Amino acid sequence: MLDALTIATSVAALALAAWCGFAAFRDQPTKDWHFIGMAVVTLLTLVQLIVGIVQLARGEAPEQGTTLFVAYLIGSACAVPAAAFMSLGERTRWGSATVAASAVVLAVLEVRLYDIWGG
Repeated sequence: MLDALTIATSVAALALAAWCGFAAFRDQPTKDWHFIGMAVVTLLTLVQLIVGIVQLARGEAPEQGTTLFVAYLIGSACAVPAAAFMSLGERTRWGSATVAASAVVLAVLEVRLYDIWGG
């Protein structure tokens, strides 16, 4: 895996978590600009998914198993989009809190991906 991409995704996820957490603190639902932030984080995870699949196709293997690695890649790519859809259904502060929580989960998934790959 590319360490710089993993770090960039983790930092972007934590920034999104802080941003949406602040919105939840201020009793605000997710706004359009939050969805732009979610799109940026999702784009980073999709790039990571593609890079991971390409590295697996080239014959590189993660230390802790390919199946586990692919499962974490897919899970990390789905975490923020799933929360975005949930926040559309919950147009209160809890929609923002859901996105903040999923962004923290994504940051943890990124650390775990790094460990699985052998970092």
